[in-house]
Amino acid sequence: MGYRILVTGGAGFIGSNLVHYLLEAAGLDLSVEIERVVTLDKLTYAGNLENLKDLEGDERHRVVEGDICDRRLVDELLKEESINAVMHLAAESHVDRSIEESASFVQTNVVGTHCLLEASRAWANTRPEIEFRFVHVSTDEVYGSLGVDDPSFSEVTPYSPNSPYSASKAASDHLVRAWFHTYEFPAITTNCSNNYGPFQFPEKLIPLMISKLQRGERLPVYGDGSNVRDWLYVEDHCRALVTALVKGIPGEVYNVGGNCEKTNLEVVRELIAVLADLDLKIGTIDPDSVIEFVTDRPGHDWRYAIDSSKIQSELGWAPKESFESGLRKTVRWYLDNAEWARHIEDGSYRGERLGLSSGA
Repeated sequence: MGYRILVTGGAGFIGSNLVHYLLEAAGLDLSVEIERVVTLDKLTYAGNLENLKDLEGDERHRVVEGDICDRRLVDELLKEESINAVMHLAAESHVDRSIEESASFVQTNVVGTHCLLEASRAWANTRPEIEFRFVHVSTDEVYGSLGVDDPSFSEVTPYSPNSPYSASKAASDHLVRAWFHTYEFPAITTNCSNNYGPFQFPEKLIPLMISKLQRGERLPVYGDGSNVRDWLYVEDHCRALVTALVKGIPGEVYNVGGNCEKTNLEVVRELIAVLADLDLKIGTIDPDSVIEFVTDRPGHDWRYAIDSSKIQSELGWAPKESFESGLRKTVRWYLDNAEWARHIEDGSYRGERLGLSSGA
């Protein structure tokens, strides 16, 4: 029996890239048989059906609009589709939004994860012949903030979340760990660094800067731009997630990073150079003339860095893209998909939801 996978948050940024990877490349890269992929997404502001539009003719894929907190719906999907793997990506993820309104982060990231764990455990217990897997996708932000000389986050780094977002993700990680140790539930957790690539919602750094540059606007950078992040191209992340699904050991945690630490200011400067090179309408830009330093975010973590040696040595995964190659692919995608970006900006991407399955 091949994999029949429920992907939560599959219409979002990483989720839609994962769905594409599962249906288009997993068999080639990892010799994985994918029988069915079911996308479950609440289609809040970050869920975009246009991310999955090119898969409409693929009979292996089904999209369901629904909430991971809806236990009845989750139970029905697991049974109807004979699911043998859950890849859980649904989450509220934007730190700034969590500072302004934390309740939805607790509801989705904590309560929603609990619902999925309980539904999946109940379903797996009725089908002992199935080698069920649950991959919980989390973030490096649960580990807190690093100093300039601190070693990178590893799987044994103590949790120290500093924002409502990261606190809610830390809570979900602890639930997954407890379900493994208490119920022997076959769960695997991954903690990734900052992703970038196609389909990323334009509130995030790289797509935000691309759109502002194209409109001739100034580029807002928090503080002095010295905050450091480890950057991971989204397809490399998707390959790591499927590797963890197929080869990972239940109960284990695998950190996934791009081994690419850069300050926010370095990222913006490199982005300006790449966009000027690929978009002839923009031409040469003096970074100092367009970058505008703005008031820092409250509690802004200074540095994140991931030690991904465990998944590399134990499961044989490694990133394929450098930041330079991944950034050029990302900018090229946004230039080639200007209509997608326009639909985000004018809100029309939320208007078309015909043909969906529903939990109603």
